[in-house]
Amino acid sequence: VGIVSIGPAGEMKLSAASVAVTNTNGTPSRHAGRGGMGAVMGSKGMKAIVVDDKEAPGVTYADKKAFKEAAGVFRDALREHPVTKPGGGLAVYGTNVLTSIINEAGGFPTRNFTEGQFEGVAKISGETMHDVIKERGGNPTHSGCSTCIIQCSNEYVDKDKNYVTSALEYETIWANGANCGIDDLDAIAEIDRLCDDYGLDTIETGCAVAVAMHAGVKAFGDAAGAIELIREIGKGTPLGRILGSGTAVTGQAYGVSHVPVVKRQSLPAYDPRAVKGIGVTYATTTMGADHTAGYAVATNILKVGGFVDPLKPEGQVDLSRNLQLATAAIDAAGLCVFVAFAVLDIPSGLEAIPKMLNAQYNLNMTMDDVIEYGKQIIKTELEFNKAAGFTPSDDRLPEFFSKEPLAPHNVVFDVTDEELDTVLDF
Repeated sequence: VGIVSIGPAGEMKLSAASVAVTNTNGTPSRHAGRGGMGAVMGSKGMKAIVVDDKEAPGVTYADKKAFKEAAGVFRDALREHPVTKPGGGLAVYGTNVLTSIINEAGGFPTRNFTEGQFEGVAKISGETMHDVIKERGGNPTHSGCSTCIIQCSNEYVDKDKNYVTSALEYETIWANGANCGIDDLDAIAEIDRLCDDYGLDTIETGCAVAVAMHAGVKAFGDAAGAIELIREIGKGTPLGRILGSGTAVTGQAYGVSHVPVVKRQSLPAYDPRAVKGIGVTYATTTMGADHTAGYAVATNILKVGGFVDPLKPEGQVDLSRNLQLATAAIDAAGLCVFVAFAVLDIPSGLEAIPKMLNAQYNLNMTMDDVIEYGKQIIKTELEFNKAAGFTPSDDRLPEFFSKEPLAPHNVVFDVTDEELDTVLDF
């Protein structure tokens, strides 16, 4: 039995409300966090959806043998790549493998995007988290999804070995850690647990709290104060409703001009001045600032699928466009976005995707056809946005990213508006 549910934030129709899905242990800890999906369910008066597959007919295949062969090639690619293989980066450290890497690159947003490196990074890194979980008897390598090869999840426990949250992820640790000036893993885990219980997107919530700290509501680094603010959201107080309505609303309420949002959605854990490809994605993706829509960090920083210098504007438009098209296709195929690490570097893994689709649905697709599906999906999303009143002027980063240089590289975001307008012009 699987359960899809909302919490108090969704019931209050707050725009930071998430939708929780039970994981392999039955814990409601896998969240569709971004975009306020919990508020949509709440607006329909829908608390939960329960799925019982006891008598389900199962999956049918047009050619089961061909599917198994293609799936085997795909599996082998995942098991080969250093990021996705057993014992690889994601399995050992989870997504928090990125904390030290992005901090070293100078793109780790700190104290509401005012700095690019965090002095407390060693206390919240993937390496530290792994050791803490292991020492306490938690599980640093956990399958958040059924039959997962990558196993990027973990189970974080407190000092008394009690379960706190799963998984404690990079974006959550950044948004409620460095972005708020907090270097206490246990406090961040408690914040994550509260967000799980209330049904809140941890990125939007952490960014809203950081903006409130920028306004002086609490001091940067005040972990107890951050927890107090998030409890206000759960209570539905006036302050809580402001914070739960997201980063843009919090900035408006407190008169803060330094508000990191695109299309009123908060930016994730990579500063676009130091990782310019992801800045292009933030600006142009149809749902507002989102890293998963075209994860240019892979090529800018991790050198997956090649390398485009993250500090220079050249090549970033093409990189983001190609990744957005590929990601839309991967999403539509029902695949995890993390498979991109392997398929961008291992051609046989990429070629296996259309082969699996063909074998399951009796199709005759090439990889070009799959990418074309991605293009059609984005076109449909663009049409929706246009009908909703969005224009190219909404495909922009906040002005401070192009005006305020970011240390240590002292760079600004300098991909021009004219270039941004070409990203999804197809």
